[in-house]
Amino acid sequence: MLFLHGFMGNREEFSPVIRFLKTDFCCVSIDLPGHGKNILLDTELENEKPYSMSQVAEGIIDFLDSLNICKCLLVGYSMGGRLGLYLGINYPHRFSHLILESASPGLATIEEREARIKNDLGIARKLNRCLQANDFQQFLINWYQQPIFGQISHHPDFPQMLQQRLQCHPLELAKSLQYMGIGVQPSLWDKLANLQLPVLLIVGEQDRKFVEINQKMCSFNPKFSLQIIKNCGHNIHWEQPQQFAEIIRDFFVNSSCLM
Repeated sequence: MLFLHGFMGNREEFSPVIRFLKTDFCCVSIDLPGHGKNILLDTELENEKPYSMSQVAEGIIDFLDSLNICKCLLVGYSMGGRLGLYLGINYPHRFSHLILESASPGLATIEEREARIKNDLGIARKLNRCLQANDFQQFLINWYQQPIFGQISHHPDFPQMLQQRLQCHPLELAKSLQYMGIGVQPSLWDKLANLQLPVLLIVGEQDRKFVEINQKMCSFNPKFSLQIIKNCGHNIHWEQPQQFAEIIRDFFVNSSCLM
């Protein structure tokens, strides 16, 4: 089972969930570029864009090859969910199931993508400024006040989340936004209908934006199923790790019986 974290996460992001799954699954979690210990030098960015979705996807396939993993179940959250969907569409033979938490197929129109690129550049500038002013923690506090995150700032483990996020480097996060933000990723909406893998979409009821996106995704493909989790926002696996693990296990067992 391969876990792909979201923006500002790292390979430890799913550790609370993995604790409930490791007796039944071999769990692999990695740092995506610009996160954790996966940092690329500026000289490596001159000719190509290894932070881009296509190149990151190729890197993940190479990584699975190095471990002799021919096929696995993929769990992706937010940015990792967008990447997971891209992998499932472009490398369907490498994955048995997709579980996508608070994910999307990107933005459908050029106008939407251009607006998002402009927005992400603004966030990148804020990340640069907060590094200079040494107020990254305040940036994070403001980030988690966004409506998609629901009441996560009141979660008893929220201080622990902040400490984990403070390990990120703002400049590397800015690079990640520049090369793999939702504005620059290819739209996958027109590919959804052809995806033949069992796909489970998970969203929190407090994250109304992604509830609507994922309901729309389900209308494109009968192999997609959707679970809306009560009393959660965007980051369900952090707020309810045991429930999230049980959902994964149930989906794997039930969908495998039907295959």
